[in-house]
Amino acid sequence: VTAPADIRRLLVDQVTGVVRWRESIAYLQSQGVGRVIEIGAGKVLTGLAKRIDKTLDARALGTPADFAAALAEWKN
Repeated sequence: VTAPADIRRLLVDQVTGVVRWRESIAYLQSQGVGRVIEIGAGKVLTGLAKRIDKTLDARALGTPADFAAALAEWKN
């Protein structure tokens, strides 16, 4: 997309569009998913996922140390 009007419209759509996170977590749960991982800075989605499904193993991994700790735990 290169036309300025299209870029503006798409940005407005992105910022104002509906986010269906609750439905996404419910779908994962219905498919038997028990663990979700948020990769990168922050943990907003992890917190939201845990509020939606308290049985979910939801983790935010933002540093190499986070990854190492999670892998070590999951190997056991």
